[in-house]
Amino acid sequence: MATNLTLQQRKQAVFANGQGNLYPVYVSHAKNAEMWDVEGNRYLDFGTGIAVCNTGHAHPKIVKAVNDQMEKFSHSCVMVNPYESAVELAEKLTQLAPGDSPKKAMFVTTGAEAVENAVKIARAHTGRRGVIAFNGGFHGRTNLTMGLTGKITPYKDFFGPFPGEIYHAPFPNPLHGITAEQSLAALAMLMKVDISPKDVAAIIIEPIQGEGGFYVAPPEFLKALRALCDEHGIMLICDEIQSGFARTGHMFYTEAADIEPDLMTMAKGIAGGIPISAVVGKANVMDTAPVGGLGGTYGGSPLGCAAAVAVLDVIKEEKLAERATMIEGRFYETLNALKAKYPKVIAEVRGHGAMIALELMSEGDPAVPNPALTKAVIGKALDYGLILLACGFYGNVIRFLPPLTIPETHLREGLDQFTALFDEVMKG
Repeated sequence: MATNLTLQQRKQAVFANGQGNLYPVYVSHAKNAEMWDVEGNRYLDFGTGIAVCNTGHAHPKIVKAVNDQMEKFSHSCVMVNPYESAVELAEKLTQLAPGDSPKKAMFVTTGAEAVENAVKIARAHTGRRGVIAFNGGFHGRTNLTMGLTGKITPYKDFFGPFPGEIYHAPFPNPLHGITAEQSLAALAMLMKVDISPKDVAAIIIEPIQGEGGFYVAPPEFLKALRALCDEHGIMLICDEIQSGFARTGHMFYTEAADIEPDLMTMAKGIAGGIPISAVVGKANVMDTAPVGGLGGTYGGSPLGCAAAVAVLDVIKEEKLAERATMIEGRFYETLNALKAKYPKVIAEVRGHGAMIALELMSEGDPAVPNPALTKAVIGKALDYGLILLACGFYGNVIRFLPPLTIPETHLREGLDQFTALFDEVMKG
């Protein structure tokens, strides 16, 4: 029988080193928030495949939708012979997207593809080439999206050169001394020094940074970006790939700022683990790209569309946005208790809904990150039956992304286990 060790040895012999794995644990099966490895060990999944399984692992309605579709057909290419589920999904997403403007959608397969296509659409609509992104942002691993990503290691090391006409501005981060006003001032200076606003096609932002550390863009900052883009004819792209689909207590966190993006990118939680992504935007903007200029062989696959329609039904029927808010309360209670216990180590508890972060510091100073402690906590998570993820500009943030469907008994169990884990690591 295969073991975790033998499978890891086999993987290392045939996988490129660059596609490593956080845990040498091989999944046998999973159900909602629970996961079992090939040796029968059970874990509570507080990462959900990096915010993909918002509806939990193997939700029966999603399993049925995919199985039913598979029995009919698995592929025809939506650009050759379309199908009703793709139309239905586009109808639902355009209705859910924030704002009153008429919307249209297009489908691809990955989050990075969605970002690339959003930039293509913005450039086609404006006739401009420049794009502004933010420090610490993560938008993908393709060449263009690496250029947009605001962090070198490990995403950009060795992989350049990157496309030109990409610029970065500071993301608001009060914990580290960057106010929304300072970020806007830096953006204004960038437009004085490096690129004129009349040459900017788009500003792209994660309303809550994902890989960057779950830093939250204040609503007033997002409103100011919207006003700046309106003033200069710039397309505002909101990357909701990690924060979307009820994860933050909103269908999309952009709603919290009450703004309407020109374009939104969606992926991860959209389809419960079946690969599909989308760009949804104002109809007049989306229609600028010529016929054949958008899409891909697998974009909007029948399986992905069927799964995504089922996910949207589950979010509505099971009130997952409300559940995300409940989960937030439980996490804040537990993590703030730890912060009170270890005030010199825990710099901040932050996030919204079931997208929560714990930032670790040294010497009671947020300016001195503590990636070693973060690594130690993540490294012992398996001993406590937990799957945990790290993130952050300095690798010093633990991020929590449990399923929105997690039973309260498993939520309490996981938080108790995390408290015990943290206490043990702190004891040394």
